[in-house]
Amino acid sequence: MEDSTAKGLKESRKKRERIAKVKGTIVSIIGIWLMISIVICAVLMWRVSRLEEKMDYLLDNFTVSGQMDAESKQTLPNTDESMYFNLEDTTEVSLMEEMGYGIVPVMNQKENIAQENDTHKVYLTFDDGPSSNTAQILDILKKYDLKATFFVIGREGEEYEELYKRIVEEGHTLAMHSYTHKYKVLYESLESFVDDFSRIQNYLYKVTGKECLYYRFPGGSSNHVSNTDMTEFISYLNEQGITYFDWNVSSGDATSQAYTPEELVQNVTSDIVKYKTSIVLMHDAETKTSTVQALEPMILALQSMGVEILPIDESTTVVQHIAATSVEQ
Repeated sequence: MEDSTAKGLKESRKKRERIAKVKGTIVSIIGIWLMISIVICAVLMWRVSRLEEKMDYLLDNFTVSGQMDAESKQTLPNTDESMYFNLEDTTEVSLMEEMGYGIVPVMNQKENIAQENDTHKVYLTFDDGPSSNTAQILDILKKYDLKATFFVIGREGEEYEELYKRIVEEGHTLAMHSYTHKYKVLYESLESFVDDFSRIQNYLYKVTGKECLYYRFPGGSSNHVSNTDMTEFISYLNEQGITYFDWNVSSGDATSQAYTPEELVQNVTSDIVKYKTSIVLMHDAETKTSTVQALEPMILALQSMGVEILPIDESTTVVQHIAATSVEQ
């Protein structure tokens, strides 16, 4: 009887051990699965972030006028392939349109084409600030007693508020570049755009006491990623008495690794000779260290060319990819 009881207890113990082992295996599998899921999610989030960066790069570089010449072809950062578009090739045109970058003619620039002996007016503009790079850019501009234009986004906090104030106090033009700079949110609808516009306009006035009169659309007025017809936003700005500026010269600094500082200088100096008025696109976001490094030699090169370096004001020739005057209010 005792042998039978001992045997039963032994079998029961082995059964419990097997069950515990199975449970342990299941728990381990679930733990490993959860870890793998977390890693996959992290990788996907990183990939989405990189895609957003590349989208911003494309918007800033391929929607200037919907066309690129051989000198302005640019290589996407951190990719294995270059995206070169030749608009004489209908296949590549279709590819651009499928990606959302339409073929939009630049504003009528015939009267802005430089002739021999014309004085070149150059407007250095900086998007996406303020950041620590903005402070360095302001220092360089102060050194050469020059004024520029800063198309800023909404950044809250004392250090950013001081930079907004410094831009105004040192005589530069403070302009708007949306509050959020999030394309999907900003361009979702006219109501969404108006909310964002009011937010940045009111915020800058509260911080600086300055009424901002100039705006730059993220991606430019010719972008084709907006869910809403851009003319609706243009009409709204017209109603508000706001002048928006695109650009006709790009430094190529949409990504800090696309060009060396020397190449950024070359990109600008080789193009400004084409126009009487050049609106130069640059960026002063946190990652744009190459822009900071390029600014001083760029200024020296421009001064040696005898150009006027000015901030945008009411006398500036307006450069727009979609002319505001062509849009009914």
